[in-house]
Amino acid sequence: METYSARHLSVLEGLEAVRKRPGMYIGSTDARGLMHCLWEIIDNSVDEALAGHGNQIEVIAHSDGSLSVADHGRGVPVDIEPRTGLTGVEVVFTKLHAGGKFGGGSYAASGGLHGVGASVVNALSSRLDVEVDRDGATYQMSFRRGEPGRFSGAGPDASFTAFEDGSELTKIGKVAKGVTGTRVRYWPDRQIFEASAAFSLQDLENRLRQTAFLVPGLKLLATDESSATKLEYQFEGGIAEYAEFLAKDLAIVPTKRIQFETTFEETVPVLDEDSGSMVSKAVERNAKVDIALRWGQGFDTELKTFVNIIATPKGGSHQAGFELGLLKSIRGAIEANSRKLKANGLKIERDDIFAGMTAVVAVSFPEPQFEGQTKETLGTPAIKQIVANGIGAWLDNFLSGGIRGTKTEVDALLDKVVSEAKARISARSLKDTQRRKNALESSSLPTKLVDCRADATAGSELFIVEGDSALGTAKLARDSKFQALLPIRGKILNVQKASVSDMLSNAECASIIQVIGGGSGRTFDLDSVRYEKIILMSDADVDGAHIRTLLLTLFFRYMRPLVEAGRVYAAVPPLHRVMVQNGRSKEPVYTYSQSELNDLLTKLEKSGKTYLNPIQRYKGLGEMDADQLAETTMNPGNRMLRRITADDAQLSDEVFELLMGNEVAPRRDFIIDSADSFDRERIDA
Repeated sequence: METYSARHLSVLEGLEAVRKRPGMYIGSTDARGLMHCLWEIIDNSVDEALAGHGNQIEVIAHSDGSLSVADHGRGVPVDIEPRTGLTGVEVVFTKLHAGGKFGGGSYAASGGLHGVGASVVNALSSRLDVEVDRDGATYQMSFRRGEPGRFSGAGPDASFTAFEDGSELTKIGKVAKGVTGTRVRYWPDRQIFEASAAFSLQDLENRLRQTAFLVPGLKLLATDESSATKLEYQFEGGIAEYAEFLAKDLAIVPTKRIQFETTFEETVPVLDEDSGSMVSKAVERNAKVDIALRWGQGFDTELKTFVNIIATPKGGSHQAGFELGLLKSIRGAIEANSRKLKANGLKIERDDIFAGMTAVVAVSFPEPQFEGQTKETLGTPAIKQIVANGIGAWLDNFLSGGIRGTKTEVDALLDKVVSEAKARISARSLKDTQRRKNALESSSLPTKLVDCRADATAGSELFIVEGDSALGTAKLARDSKFQALLPIRGKILNVQKASVSDMLSNAECASIIQVIGGGSGRTFDLDSVRYEKIILMSDADVDGAHIRTLLLTLFFRYMRPLVEAGRVYAAVPPLHRVMVQNGRSKEPVYTYSQSELNDLLTKLEKSGKTYLNPIQRYKGLGEMDADQLAETTMNPGNRMLRRITADDAQLSDEVFELLMGNEVAPRRDFIIDSADSFDRERIDA
């Protein structure tokens, strides 16, 4: 630390501890710690907005490496704090455990609890400038590594003169009456932070979006001068809208909002004014709980928890209470309906309930106890039971049919949880996530698999073929070096309606999952897939399209990473073969649609060429000779493949849910609405 004046010895002794042990306050000195300093300043501004002061916050990442945050709150107090004789600005930015969060009247609930955020950022900055609009004027003060003084110019490298006799909060301008706010700009100290620590626009984007969801109506603006990027976030829907944003699948239980408020008693140490010592005192706290909860068809879990809008990624007592209430209520509902659900003796575990769940749990109350300054874990014990009781009471009412019009949702949820539990148990014996090596060595691979000779995944292809007749032709048409065949018996199980356990016990579905080798559901491992390409080869007719749609639904619901990686394809067999007379020889020309055939015949007639009648119309792959199948559909040099994208599979999933799902009303409406536009000529009979 550079030489500093005796007047600020006590201040800098406090902040020197921050500089010596920065990890205690910001977690680390890498990019994560650098960004945490920014969160501390932003959180102070958000606390003002939460208290009803200001509805806009602006963040700028300057090209010189500095960061600034501006708000339209009340402004940091500029009057003299009587105990220290310092202005409120200097107290906030130089004293640890000092600020508006310690008194009872400034904030009902805030994110900055420990009163160290601004002073820690100041201590770890080579320069920090603060401007305050308040009482009709703009005040300014600068600091260097926590010490107040004056800089001779812009930036942290300008010469610095520390105050000696007394600090000065400079009045630099006037503002209109009623205009208030605080602007903080700081330069992270490179003596403290690692050279590789850099500002992350992605982290800032995620944080601002998250905050905008948590504080409805608050506008958050950000500018990154280096990349000329501008961001703006403002939402009105609160955490319910946040849950919808986080969810990636179709809902089986649409987003529910659970809100309640209660009081609890907490014993805290307080300063006795008469004796001057700390004494324990019971105080009554007011706690607000806000939960957004949904379940979808997928398997991934997305759970976000917050305390006074501060994210708690490591959970704590509020998350423990949420999980406790959820487990108790859903286990009780399944036990009460065990006969109907065929779940006698089935033990429901946490992961069974959390599969496909998206939840946002936000609690708000004064002076929460965090484990460490980084506030990643909530420690206040009373919150656990409060959240557990609240979510439990709501769920008990929901699951027992107390909310009108939700019976279908309840049935779907309980069926999903039971299916997950059965699938988990089945997976232990079926080894749902078989590795390539184990699959190759296992005698349990389907005997009908015609494998290829390739040892490596790269370049290998698995054709899922419709029917044994097509398999016979495909065996002769394939290149056994890298092309494997797996026949299926016509239309596989409709996994849109079936439970996970039914899917796993279905021979066709189980064979496909086993041969591919990556497992299924949330345990799917893309690196363990045995083939580079999965090609669906079905007949070019209505039944073939139906089978392909069933297969796509299976892949999308249980092996989605394979689809998202672009490794699932549909073969495109021809519909017609036209034998064109070319001198004394005949040359086959293949067409893939009726319009393409019509265009070809018109072209032949115009050029005076003849062709043999009747034109061959392929009704199935089994009608082709091996050389024809190889030439048109299997030979990489000639064939045409359609890569299935996640959007294609999503559309198939939605269409299949409409046409063959459990809900009858949407299907009836679709049939009625489409009756007039139906084209009978499209029936392939």
